[in-house]
Amino acid sequence: MTTPSPIDAVTRDLWQVIAAVDETPVGVVSTTLLLDQRLAFSRDSEGNPVVWLRTNEEHGDEIDLATVTARLPVIIGYGYIWTSFGNPPDHLFPIPEYAESDRVNMSCGSIGVGSSAPRIVENFLDMGHFPYVHTDILGAEPHTEVKEYDVEVSEERDEVLATRCRFFQPRAALSATEGIEVEYIYRVPHPFCSVLYKSCPEDVSRQDVIAIFLQPMTAETTRAHLLQSMIDSTSTITDLRRFQQTIFGQDKPILENQYPKRLPLDPRAETPIRADKSAIAYRRWLSQKGITYGTIPMAS
Repeated sequence: MTTPSPIDAVTRDLWQVIAAVDETPVGVVSTTLLLDQRLAFSRDSEGNPVVWLRTNEEHGDEIDLATVTARLPVIIGYGYIWTSFGNPPDHLFPIPEYAESDRVNMSCGSIGVGSSAPRIVENFLDMGHFPYVHTDILGAEPHTEVKEYDVEVSEERDEVLATRCRFFQPRAALSATEGIEVEYIYRVPHPFCSVLYKSCPEDVSRQDVIAIFLQPMTAETTRAHLLQSMIDSTSTITDLRRFQQTIFGQDKPILENQYPKRLPLDPRAETPIRADKSAIAYRRWLSQKGITYGTIPMAS
């Protein structure tokens, strides 16, 4: 049996995603794994989420939620249920676009990945793999160059921000009708979550938003919860979800074949190139914050 990894203090106090609200039926108890801990969760008769540490005596949906007293903190954000083992902040990180009335907001599924959450965030930030992994969708040869872009670690907002990211994409979104040079902005406002803003084919004055919220089940296994907040008046919800699941399905085998599965934080551990600027900043940010779960910390 694998020994659970210790949870660092910062990770313990974070909000952690566990499930989509619309996939959590009222009154039905579901179970999951978070940071090596078994959890049970449900929604009460008023639709409010309830999360608690699971015990061996519990049996599926036979539990009376009114009797659950040792509840964990819980919050709903961006269509998902979040919980914490510690003392989380009052609010989740902001994604203001989610509240815009004309956007199509949707969860795009929860997918298990045999890799650490920090590895998956790093992959999400990587534009260099587009032509080779997402061929004829997010990239194509000979358009393989990752152009110079800017990266900052904001102490005020406590996040990594990459701007002026540009890349030619044959099909940047489901609504795209031709290849365009897409401008990206990447935010990492949470050690295990990232938010991507990209050019919107339907309205050039606005941006589509794609987010990945990662549930670290163990230090080397993760559930990836996908969110889209789109400006798209023609596509169906089903087609938009399928498009995003196709993209992530292409990433999954690549992620699961990366070794080590945990993310090394020592900058000398893996050879960086220009395309890795955001990944280097992300690793430095994790190290400065003291995140050890899912990582290989720098030697002291």
